[in-house]
Amino acid sequence: MDIVKRIGWTLAAAMLALLLYAADGYRDALRDAPKLKLLAQSIIEDGRGPGSLTDWQVEAFLAVEDPSFFEHSGIDWSTPGAGAATISQSVSKRVAFKGGQPGIGKIRQTAYALGLEEKLDKEEILALFMDLTPMGAKDGLWITGVHTASEAFFEVPVSNLEPRDFLSLIAVMIAPGDLKIASPDAALQRRVLRIERLLRGDCIPTGNGDVWLEGCRVSS
Repeated sequence: MDIVKRIGWTLAAAMLALLLYAADGYRDALRDAPKLKLLAQSIIEDGRGPGSLTDWQVEAFLAVEDPSFFEHSGIDWSTPGAGAATISQSVSKRVAFKGGQPGIGKIRQTAYALGLEEKLDKEEILALFMDLTPMGAKDGLWITGVHTASEAFFEVPVSNLEPRDFLSLIAVMIAPGDLKIASPDAALQRRVLRIERLLRGDCIPTGNGDVWLEGCRVSS
């Protein structure tokens, strides 16, 4: 019985430690929220927020990056294609966890995302994501942000992009160090084709973790 009690107390202590660890992330988000809100509002006022996209572009963007963005509160473990990180969790990684949080560290990162959702509205969170997301390199220079990438790679504002060019911006986000917009890239084009099939409703991802859209693979 003593062994059973010890195991019980050990498990309880471990659970308490995890809760306290998560609480630290949540409190950090509440602390950082005012400055992040100001940053998001400046991005929006500068014409680099989601309001600068067409309705179709917003729908396509969210269909790939975070299908239930406007429904969840920072976490989504069920929507097909959503993957392990929502837009809110990705923003958390960019603003507070520069090196990422492997393993147990993701608990704190997720709690931070919940805190962001508490204090920032969806437009502000999406604006931060759009402006802080790595988009690949051109001429040896790293490009960050959807609007910067549009000007760098296509020399036009985002809202003036051809549909396939805009989908290239979405496609590259999953692996900006590997996929390339600046030069011909068959892998990028295959991903664009999968996204086009997804948007047409011709396919569905195989599950929550299918961020590479294997369910939309074009059969040879």
